[in-house]
Amino acid sequence: MSDRPARQSTTAPSAQPGATRAPAAERPDLHPHPLVRLLGKPAAEFTRADLVRAVEELGIRMLDLRYVAGDGRLKKLNFVINGRDHLESILTYGERVDGSSLFSFVAAQSSDLYVVPRYRTAFLNPFAEEPTLDLLCSFYDGSGAPLASAPEYVLRKAARSLAERTGTRLEALGELEYYVFDEVDSIYPVVEQRGYHESHPFSKWGLIRREAMRHLAQMGAQIKYGHAEVGNIIQGGREMVQGEIEFLPVPVEDAADQIVLAKWVLREVAYRHGLEVSFAPKIVVGQAGSGFHVHTRLVRGDENAFVGEDGLSDDARRVIAGYLKLAPSLTAFGNTVPTSYLRLVPHQEAPTSICWGDRNRSVLVRVPLGWAGVGDSMLRDANPNEPADAMPHRIDPQTVEIRSGDGSAAVHLYLAALTVAARHGLESEDSLEEARRLYVSEDASEVPDLAQLPASCVESARALRRMREVYEEDDVFPAGVLDATAEKLEGYDDLGLSERLEGDVEALGALVERHLHCG
Repeated sequence: MSDRPARQSTTAPSAQPGATRAPAAERPDLHPHPLVRLLGKPAAEFTRADLVRAVEELGIRMLDLRYVAGDGRLKKLNFVINGRDHLESILTYGERVDGSSLFSFVAAQSSDLYVVPRYRTAFLNPFAEEPTLDLLCSFYDGSGAPLASAPEYVLRKAARSLAERTGTRLEALGELEYYVFDEVDSIYPVVEQRGYHESHPFSKWGLIRREAMRHLAQMGAQIKYGHAEVGNIIQGGREMVQGEIEFLPVPVEDAADQIVLAKWVLREVAYRHGLEVSFAPKIVVGQAGSGFHVHTRLVRGDENAFVGEDGLSDDARRVIAGYLKLAPSLTAFGNTVPTSYLRLVPHQEAPTSICWGDRNRSVLVRVPLGWAGVGDSMLRDANPNEPADAMPHRIDPQTVEIRSGDGSAAVHLYLAALTVAARHGLESEDSLEEARRLYVSEDASEVPDLAQLPASCVESARALRRMREVYEEDDVFPAGVLDATAEKLEGYDDLGLSERLEGDVEALGALVERHLHCG
């Protein structure tokens, strides 16, 4: 049964694979991605010939190139496919775009850029009026070199630097929180700030979440689960219900793409039901905001390097120390609007103190509950008839969670900054001592002398300028990106803003409305 009938729905049906199928031995029948099922291979192995075949067999008539610009949002170019030669030309050469309209730090005199598709990102557009193939793209400059300042390439450079210098890769998953806005429903009314894991009919619009999850899985996103979140807000005749979609750990480059796609999909699904979705860090002052928590794990070979013989490894503690050392400057990419700092206040389920702990939700970096030492004991208790070899193999799922980011985050740059911080922690001689010193087991707000996160965009920009040398190592972050980021933050002129607006309900409301659709 659905969660409440939609007042309108114009979603086009997803294109389905044609009659030609891969041999039964190779056919990934359980995979939700139609192109993976049709082509009989993982998306990472897609070639130009594969995509041409899919277009022909599925009767696809249009193609979209999509890319993340300087504002962090997904842009697109629409193409009508004029024939096989035209399709192969687009897939091979991409297209020209005006970089000065997409990035604030690209000069007008050298603004022509190329966007070239990455075949592994191909998916069938679930919202198009007719069958359409979509691909994410990378930016290249006039010489054919990757655009150094493109968010996707900055993240790629950060991952490459980590791999080359430490022999590891960082995997990440995002927890994407959001609010759905609607008129108040008097039937089974929601209870403010009591929505965590609630089910219909006591939680509304779970169908938005489920529909978005289905589309994302068909696009290749690796989803862990979705659920209702704590935030239920009723104000001014409107009902605002919070949801969350959490993903599975994948390489950081893929993790960033997943989140950008998820924001687009959630907005599209909600719009087609006549509703509005917001990822803003604060909707109503004093009520739960929307965070963008990121879980990470370090992988060496096929093993989780965060796991040691007696629990958390020294590598995990070094990475945590790296996050804590760069924490003030990480907000420049993870908390990018003034309302971000209305969320980062004490007793609002958001961190303020720079510290870490185990399963402690008051800290900036949290080590969540893992499965170490549990084995199959829970499985056996719940399912006594299950065969003895029922445990599937997997990389240890232990992660480390950084909790400061929010829905305004510049996702690719934020994950690039986290990757830089991980590398910095692994390479710094004092990291283990820093991790020891900044561990807390009690409520972080009651621990004296802990450094605090910035309280405004201006303070965040100052922290980024102080710590910029770490980001510039290995040419990961170009100077222009750091300068443009700091200048944008400084432009908000929000030093002491929360104190200035305290008690001014109208001004606070206008500020929240101005940044309602950030990110």
